[in-house]
Amino acid sequence: MTSQSDKRDLFGSLHAPGKPVILYNVWDPGSARAVAEAGAKAIATGSHPVANALGLEDGEQVPLELVLANARRIIEAVDLPVSIDFETGYGATAEEVGRSCAALWDTGAIGINLEDQLIGTDGLRPIAEQAERVAAAAASGLWVNARTDLFIKARVAGKRLDDPALVDQALERARAYADAGAGSFFAPALAAAGLIRRLCEESPLPVNIISLPNTPGNAEMARLGVARISYGPAPWKAAMAFVKEQAAAALAG
Repeated sequence: MTSQSDKRDLFGSLHAPGKPVILYNVWDPGSARAVAEAGAKAIATGSHPVANALGLEDGEQVPLELVLANARRIIEAVDLPVSIDFETGYGATAEEVGRSCAALWDTGAIGINLEDQLIGTDGLRPIAEQAERVAAAAASGLWVNARTDLFIKARVAGKRLDDPALVDQALERARAYADAGAGSFFAPALAAAGLIRRLCEESPLPVNIISLPNTPGNAEMARLGVARISYGPAPWKAAMAFVKEQAAAALAG
């Protein structure tokens, strides 16, 4: 039987620049089984679909106890490494983040996403503060996919996302998070091919990019040096659109 630490190490080895691991994000044991049966090498949840599936909204609105219980059920349903979208870490302080991550490790999870945004605001945590949170999470044994919301906040503010200065800022964060023990670096909303390439070339951590309608295709992202491609809430939205369409047809019949 593969140990939890071995699964974590396997998961880490899948982050190969130029040959990215594909994470088609799930929300419950049923969706996890479907993705595993499709040939996935690892499973990752998305906080948005997990929240919506429970009738809640994204942004740490799901109580930690429910996050842990859902993670445990997913892990029991598949024989693959499972990473959990843990949002900002379920803790006001680095010490609290460490305790929450230790509880998540105890479910059998091997990795997390950890955001640097201040939920409900247009700001990000100071780099040094976020690095402490990353270090606390990494100390639990989890593979930390350190996410910067820099590009999302810039998009919300109406700023140009093809500004090289944003990549400069992202790289500063990537270096600090790497020093704190992160395993990979996530830059959602970054879509310009040239900037993705630069981030991949200069980041000390393998880079995760989310697949969106305006991002390069998976093959092109591989050529740019991306090491991890995720899908966020897109699978959930597609599944719910299908259910709604089929229900409408049935109810109209």
